[in-house]
Amino acid sequence: MTLAQMQRDFQSWLVDASEDAADRLSCHDAAGLAVYQNNYRAQLVSCLEHAFPQLRQWLGQDEFRQTAIAHIDGHPPHAWTLDAYAESFGETLGRRFPDNPDVHELAWIEQALGEAFVARDAEPLALDALATLDWDHAHLRFTPSLRVYTMTTNVEAIWSALCEERTPPESEMLAEAGGLVVWRRQFTSRLREVDALEYAALVQLQDDASFMGLCERLVARLGEEEGVAKAGALLANWLGSELIVGVEEA
Repeated sequence: MTLAQMQRDFQSWLVDASEDAADRLSCHDAAGLAVYQNNYRAQLVSCLEHAFPQLRQWLGQDEFRQTAIAHIDGHPPHAWTLDAYAESFGETLGRRFPDNPDVHELAWIEQALGEAFVARDAEPLALDALATLDWDHAHLRFTPSLRVYTMTTNVEAIWSALCEERTPPESEMLAEAGGLVVWRRQFTSRLREVDALEYAALVQLQDDASFMGLCERLVARLGEEEGVAKAGALLANWLGSELIVGVEEA
């Protein structure tokens, strides 16, 4: 048996408890092999607990652990680092909690905060760079750490309460869906709740970075005076939050 074959068989035992793999490893000490499998599963459960601490509190330890075990059974590690293992946990949550958007949104917050923390660095745009811009042709470039997601529940209030070790409110649907925005500012990952208008603007600008296009959409929706004023207010807010790292004329 080559080293590569031995590694594949050992992986098969860890992931699937394959008896055929155990036989090929010439190991008939099931208890001995079980130690490795238990360690493997315990490490992956610990990884998910570390990645989703507030979700674990929200679901409860037993429910979270059962969900983690179900995820491990169907999703072996796929990358060289365990940091990437949490990426597909949302798929398992979707199957186990199809009617609980609060669970999905809370998981997204925790995943996005982790991704933002390790995202590529970028310096925020200096305000003096705006003085000579031709805004009719300006395209906004956002920080690589920016993540946006639809928010349909009061999940931001739930997450904040859990983080502050307060009793969280009951989950409830919002009268109007809004958005969640996650990014890293200096060395801290941040979360902000935004209304439907700002959420739609950020989603659109990630596809079409044109500031003039944003103005046109807001004018069509709000009227000329209010639409232009809203575009300026959003731009000022994004600059102040260090979401914008560049403006290019195109």
